[in-house]
Amino acid sequence: MSTFKAGLEDIVALRSEICFIDGQKRQLVYRGYDISELVGKATFEEVVYLLWNGQLPAAAELERFKEQLAAEAALPEQLVDFLKASPKDAEPMAVLRTAVSALGLFDPDTSVQDREANRRKAARLLAKVPVIVAYNGRLREGKDPVPPKPELGLAANFLYMLHGREPDRMDAEIFDAALILHADHELNASTFTARVVTSTLSDVYSAVTAAIGALKGPLHGGANEQVMRTLLAIGEADRVDEWLEAALARKERIMGFGHRVYKTGDPRADYLRRFSQQLGEKRGETKWYEMSRRLEQLMYEKKGLYPNVDFYSASTYYMLGIPMELFTPIFAFSRVSGWTAHILEQLDDNRLIRPRAEYVGPRDQTFVPVDQR
Repeated sequence: MSTFKAGLEDIVALRSEICFIDGQKRQLVYRGYDISELVGKATFEEVVYLLWNGQLPAAAELERFKEQLAAEAALPEQLVDFLKASPKDAEPMAVLRTAVSALGLFDPDTSVQDREANRRKAARLLAKVPVIVAYNGRLREGKDPVPPKPELGLAANFLYMLHGREPDRMDAEIFDAALILHADHELNASTFTARVVTSTLSDVYSAVTAAIGALKGPLHGGANEQVMRTLLAIGEADRVDEWLEAALARKERIMGFGHRVYKTGDPRADYLRRFSQQLGEKRGETKWYEMSRRLEQLMYEKKGLYPNVDFYSASTYYMLGIPMELFTPIFAFSRVSGWTAHILEQLDDNRLIRPRAEYVGPRDQTFVPVDQR
């Protein structure tokens, strides 16, 4: 058998044309496009189209795709009733997981496995997940849900549904770019989960529900919420040094730093650092950026660790007025694009994913009857 590696670290489990990461060169590439070629140039919808189709859309193709998403955004009434009936203190990721599973009950294509049916399901999920997250966010605060506007893109629509007002251009563009940065990341835990479920020929809704379950874990998707809670606990920039010294003395894990793949820094953090600064300057409240910047400097000096995508996304989302408990559901909203791209790719040339385990338990035991034990 092959050599055992805990957590499957560096094990190549499959071949994919969707996403490439070079951890030494700090590269993240979608379908051959470095993210520097997409962030600030393409919209999130264009990147989703690229992930699903292998090429960027022409103008007419993009328009049809946006119309399709707008047409699929409405939630079934029964699902809205479920969201309203959910406890206000229920964890939003648990609500999202259950709601996505329930969506499969209302989709006529749920059990249809041809590629076009799966494309339709992917579009429905991409259109409906942000609506679920925004509705849940409003209901948690005792507010009525705000239906989506067909003329708005996915990023602007989410902020509109959450706040009840259309975002300005800067907020919408920054949030759109953040969605692009989170869209896919090769075989991370949730994407691998989605492909494993898909390899059994289960349905798209089951695969995405399972992926949400994986993303729900704090070692995968929940770090940015913890980062913001850390910044709030520190309170002011002049307390960062003291706080970090005490936290390291207690051997606490500092969330938002280090990455399994990126060894010289996460390229996504470069963009989010800039977004955090821009939003802080725009709102006249730069302390969250300043605290983050100081924490970044100290963590490199003391531990040699770089910030990952979660670190600056925390203050970016916070400055956009997004509640902390919605940070991970927003991650899921974006990553639906990557999960479904991998689901489609898995089904194109499917083989059941079934790795082996290295057995380290006892051997050659002899059974003893119960009355002799």
